[in-house]
Amino acid sequence: MKKFVVKIVLYTILILLGLEMLVRIFHLHKDRPSRYLDEYNVEKWIPNQNGTWVIGNRRMNAMDYSINSFGYNSVYDDFYPKTNEKEIALVGDSFIQGFHQDIHDSLGQKLEALLNEEYKVLEFGYAGYDLADQLHLIKAYKHLFNNIEHVVIYMQYTTDLERDTYAVSNRFSLNTPLNRFLKQIKTVVYLRDIGLMDPITRSINGLTNLMRGKMFSETAAIEDPEKADHLKLENFKRLIEHNGYDKSKNVLLLDYSLCPPQFITYLEQNGFKTIDFSTVFEVSVTPPTYIYDQHWNNHGRSLIANLLAEYIKGM
Repeated sequence: MKKFVVKIVLYTILILLGLEMLVRIFHLHKDRPSRYLDEYNVEKWIPNQNGTWVIGNRRMNAMDYSINSFGYNSVYDDFYPKTNEKEIALVGDSFIQGFHQDIHDSLGQKLEALLNEEYKVLEFGYAGYDLADQLHLIKAYKHLFNNIEHVVIYMQYTTDLERDTYAVSNRFSLNTPLNRFLKQIKTVVYLRDIGLMDPITRSINGLTNLMRGKMFSETAAIEDPEKADHLKLENFKRLIEHNGYDKSKNVLLLDYSLCPPQFITYLEQNGFKTIDFSTVFEVSVTPPTYIYDQHWNNHGRSLIANLLAEYIKGM
């Protein structure tokens, strides 16, 4: 019996080591960059990191990223405007961050090409940013954004208006010694990326909630949609009021199909410039997003770049 147990343990260790080698050799895992808070209390990636962002359980999409000295994925290291240049800023979450696209064929680079390189496009993209994060960034770095000709703010209505004030996110709570250790085990990273760790995570969260005296249920009461839309609109108003908003240079990049009519009406009646990309996505014969991921693919980014170029040229 003792020999049997020893063999089971030994074979398990060998299998796990073999899996770790395969994941590393074929680079099936994502290289997750580390984050930090800068001197303006803005959450960014630690500068000068490089890696490969992998999507799909068979390395269906693998793109290299390069974090510049400012903390964002970009071909440009210096984000401070020059007197002899015209700049466009793209501000947003992972869709603007562009880990899903080669850095030399990013949304910003596509836009530059369409504008015949008359503008330098700076991409302030960070996974997880909502409108509070984005407006805080623009306000904190007003000495930079004041010298940029056009600021495009990507906003997803369904997820970006859940709060009315800026506060540091809870993403930093994940930076524990255990998580840092698990991050070095690429098999764990790979299994987490493809969703095989989700049942374990849900079980742990459920147990944690139960121990805290909370009932964990995936069938929680659905919030009244009208109340939710009203709250989102109020959050939007407060964020604009608290952070300031330059309507002369800022434009919201939106999917109107996700927005209720009253929100669109409010934007129109109050002079907010917007770019709606829902129609070009709906009529596109070629899918604008990855089949196995919600983010824009190369075609989708080309469609967005064309809309942005038309807007800039029409100014």
